Amino acid sequence: MRAFVQRVTQASVSVEGDVIGQIEGGLMILICAMQGDTTADADQMAAKISKLRIFRDAAGKMNRSLIDVGGAALVVSQFTLAADTSRGNRPGFSTAAPPDEGNALYLHFADQLRALGIPTETGSFGADMAVSLTNDGPVSLWLDSASPKN
Repeated sequence: MRAFVQRVTQASVSVEGDVIGQIEGGLMILICAMQGDTTADADQMAAKISKLRIFRDAAGKMNRSLIDVGGAALVVSQFTLAADTSRGNRPGFSTAAPPDEGNALYLHFADQLRALGIPTETGSFGADMAVSLTNDGPVSLWLDSASPKN
């Protein structure tokens, strides 16, 4: 799985002008299931993101996790994270999981965050969504479950 994670003071997602998911503070997570990804990859990604020490402690250092600060997550599916731009100027998305698998893994990922005690809102898989957010920091991270595990 691939994720683009942003620390935010607020974030929301709308479909056709209606807000369908909203958080006040925590993480905006754009997530993409890749071909070959499994629920184990989604579980690992949720666990990793929940423990990332990217929130400020009392000394102002990034030393606290989403769980530590009681933050929320807004999870939005984004197959364009699978973009391959190595051949020309038009991105290819053939490495993204097929839609049925991608949706199932997206929902599983969000459920895993909830199971970890993180209030989690979601977008609508496959919908034309408008995302609004206020970056905090800004702090933005790219994660890939295919990357070497540390």
